[in-house]
Amino acid sequence: MSKSKRLMELMMTVNRKRRFKVRELAHEFGVSERTILRDLQELSELGVPLYSEVGPHGGYQVLNERVLPPIAFTEEEAAAMFFASHALRHYADLPFETEISSALGKFYRYMPGDVRDRIDQMKNRVDFETPVRHVHSPYLPVLLDAAVHQKVLLIEYESGEGTSKREIQPIGIYANNGLWYCPAYCFLRGDYRLFRCDRIQSAVHGQGGSEPKDLRHIHLGNRVALAQEEQELVRIQAELSRQGVRRCETELWHCVSSFQDCAGPALVVREDGTGRLDGSVPRREIPYFVRFFIGLGPEATVQGPPVLLSEMRRTLEEMLGKYRP
Repeated sequence: MSKSKRLMELMMTVNRKRRFKVRELAHEFGVSERTILRDLQELSELGVPLYSEVGPHGGYQVLNERVLPPIAFTEEEAAAMFFASHALRHYADLPFETEISSALGKFYRYMPGDVRDRIDQMKNRVDFETPVRHVHSPYLPVLLDAAVHQKVLLIEYESGEGTSKREIQPIGIYANNGLWYCPAYCFLRGDYRLFRCDRIQSAVHGQGGSEPKDLRHIHLGNRVALAQEEQELVRIQAELSRQGVRRCETELWHCVSSFQDCAGPALVVREDGTGRLDGSVPRREIPYFVRFFIGLGPEATVQGPPVLLSEMRRTLEEMLGKYRP
């Protein structure tokens, strides 16, 4: 086996084993212990994070920051990977902000010169814009870690009613229209809630006292359908003008995603550009839809449910009362 091939296989082996002894590797690769020690030194110089332990039970250990073996990309794949990471620069905060910047730098630095030149030419020709938000979400890594490891967090949350403390168990985090959101189980409400990450003022683990729930079966892909099983649902139906359809499509309002787990499509667009919304949402979301449909004005005609129509009439009457002589 050539040295380059042995180093490649050795890198994959130590990443897989995590803990090992020189004697074991020498036997596995059929070389001397001195050769393995030289190979391990070369891997360490290449960036593989190895830690040696002395003593009768010592050996080598790979630190948590494991290094993946080299992966060959085609020119098109390299450009796609670069711009996938490059597009995230519009977000003020990211859960892996430092790591993304480091990976992007490595990716660009080790590309062939002609591929870098091509990417430089493309930088000002393709982009993935998101609205610029002058808010920060510093607890994204904490929220993501809690979602992955089933942890309960004690947070301070700022809402329209003021700042409150509550315990939540995050399901995950996602970005929408330039903002980060965290769907989570709220122990204060005994129900699932959606939190704006930039409104979370603090987040600490293990200080609230509540035991974690088993939410391993709930994730971002099925959270709405599973959460709705425990909630009272209402069916929203509305006709949309062409402008109303465009407003729904471009504003990226997060409640549209609630429809997606219901039977049938949420937004049906006809050939003439008009459309229809039809789907079930939790009853507690009615206040949001009151504001949304009133904001659409004549571009939407709401047909149901009765509770939504009633709340819309009440809100419009209150608004009209402010302008009566």
